[in-house]
Amino acid sequence: MSSSTRIDDTLRERIISQPDVILEDQDLMRALIAANERAMGSNIVDLRGIAMDRLEARLDRLEDTHRSVIAAAYDNLAGTNQVHRAILRMLDPGEFETFLRDLGGEVAHILRVDAIRLVLESVQNDEDPAVKRLGDVLSVAEPGFIERYLTGGRGAPQRQVTLRQVNDSDNRLYGEEAGYIRSEACLRLDFGEDRLPGMLVMGAEDPHQFSQQQGTDLLTFFAGVFERSMRRWLA
Repeated sequence: MSSSTRIDDTLRERIISQPDVILEDQDLMRALIAANERAMGSNIVDLRGIAMDRLEARLDRLEDTHRSVIAAAYDNLAGTNQVHRAILRMLDPGEFETFLRDLGGEVAHILRVDAIRLVLESVQNDEDPAVKRLGDVLSVAEPGFIERYLTGGRGAPQRQVTLRQVNDSDNRLYGEEAGYIRSEACLRLDFGEDRLPGMLVMGAEDPHQFSQQQGTDLLTFFAGVFERSMRRWLA
């Protein structure tokens, strides 16, 4: 005759009065299921238990995916607000010089980048006094420089926005900050017919701030607004 251990009456009454306490405790439920499987013996396969384990694993994966989707949505919303604020700030100035200074100041701060440079191709040299005054933001280069910078001489660039990590930044663009830049976003600019192209470069010290795996929709939108603003100044 087998004997069984009787649980404490107080605990038994509490379980009977509040069975949800057990059902909501995952560790306790696992322990009860394991005890039930041991009681059935090794010759019996509990298909229901196997199915429950698989459903539980699937639920865990769905919850992880759900959290990832929510986190990505928040990041996208924050990025959208960031770009919108930068664009509004960019549209404020009434003078071109102020526009460029804000670009390297407040706009760069809003976008959380360490450097912004506007590259304009020109057949003239960069000895213009205005260019020298704005040298920390504006750079004038010879025709073809932008294509070479984006592709390294391996054909024409196919995308308007290029995100990449860099090891040796171009001193001509970043000046003294070149040694600290580890990733960049390059935005090709079209100023219209009979005008040479331009490029807006955003540099970051964080090597993971810009990478090829990231989306470019927001920066493409920013580049489109910037192009239209520049056409107004160049008219």
